[in-house]
Amino acid sequence: MINSFGKIFIAMRVFFWAPGRKRQPNFNIIFLWLGSIAIMPGHTSQEKEGPSSIVHVIEVESIITPVSAQFIINSIEKAESEGAHCLIIELDTPGGLLESTRQITKRFLAAEIPIVVYVSPQGSRAASAGVFIAYAAHVAAMAPSTNIGAAHPVNIQGGVDTSSVMNDKVTNDAVAQVKALAEKRGRNIEWAEKAVRESVSITEQEALDLNVIDFISPSIDSLLSQIDGMEVEVASGETVLKTQNVRIVYRHMNFRYKILEKISNPNVAYILMMLGFYGLFFELSNPGAIFPGVVGAVCLILAFFALQVLPINYAGLLLILVAIVLFIMEVKITSFGLLTIGGIVAMLLGSLMLIEQPPDNFAPVISISITLIITVVALTAAFFIFAFGMAFKTHRKKITTGNEGMVGKNGVAQSKISPEGNVKVHGEIWKATSDILIKKGDRVRIVSVENLVLKVEKAN
Repeated sequence: MINSFGKIFIAMRVFFWAPGRKRQPNFNIIFLWLGSIAIMPGHTSQEKEGPSSIVHVIEVESIITPVSAQFIINSIEKAESEGAHCLIIELDTPGGLLESTRQITKRFLAAEIPIVVYVSPQGSRAASAGVFIAYAAHVAAMAPSTNIGAAHPVNIQGGVDTSSVMNDKVTNDAVAQVKALAEKRGRNIEWAEKAVRESVSITEQEALDLNVIDFISPSIDSLLSQIDGMEVEVASGETVLKTQNVRIVYRHMNFRYKILEKISNPNVAYILMMLGFYGLFFELSNPGAIFPGVVGAVCLILAFFALQVLPINYAGLLLILVAIVLFIMEVKITSFGLLTIGGIVAMLLGSLMLIEQPPDNFAPVISISITLIITVVALTAAFFIFAFGMAFKTHRKKITTGNEGMVGKNGVAQSKISPEGNVKVHGEIWKATSDILIKKGDRVRIVSVENLVLKVEKAN
């Protein structure tokens, strides 16, 4: 098609070539060139400023923690800065922390591009925190054989009464939040409240029938076809999704996020911390070994890196440190096992208290396995008890070297000892003294050694 610029150039060309006018060769060349460009089909300025042909896709297959929340938020910012038309989040989560979930939903509401939450692949779920994330999205879809629901907050701290009151507060706050999201996105408010209060869970077909989600899609391609032409409201106003023939760009967690996600598992963080303490202990016990110190330092750095995203109870961490100190003191000081017992009790209590279960959790997923705690405490106790036993045996063992090692050994008098003489011990001739008369050839036993002179007595 000829655009408006093309029409102008053609009109000017006709004017200069009008009959009776003197031809202008230079202008002819210029206008022919400009006119050919103007007549060529191309993008109008409106088309150039139109929607991007790129769609970003990320995968979140984990507990909703500060790590996954930061990854999602950064992915939204990346998609916005690169001009992506929308961001699709393939979600599979059992739940997570309410505060991390709130950060995600707040960013969804402030997004400049449409956010599509897709519960996928088949067999996945959007449980607990996943319900809030799906409700906050501009478009919510599920793959076949998936489910959504069970969003009741869980609190396992405090006494019965305190826990009940706190749980009611958290539940009411969660209900208010999910109802606000449902109203904002035009989804089923009644079911959202039931999911929080009664922990109901439904399949993808039930979710579609109840207006919990917008589509059931077996794949990303089918989802892009279904949402094409859909009108949604982003932070800057209404926009229409144009997802036909778009280029899909998959964004994955970088190395930092992957490492932090793996070690932020409470069990992994706990193991790394204990290995770090053991490494430093062995390095201090055997200066110059280097390897235990290096391994211990690396493990401790990784553990503290992970603990910064976990709800740590510093009283529990302090008890573990006290336990390590008590174990070290047991090796250095003979307490007949009292320090070891104190260290075992301190380590057990500290390990149980280390991860502080937050009161705003959608599921009891942030905790250390009790089996792991008992195993680590038992192994630690066994090691230090073994070390204490070996040290105790060493202290009680008879000295066999040096002057002290001569005490108790038997020899033969090489001369009369009254009070001095010579004795033969292990083929060596020693000066000897005795309080009683010892004849030459009598067997003697060494009582003590002083200034290389043996004090002996007759051997029985």
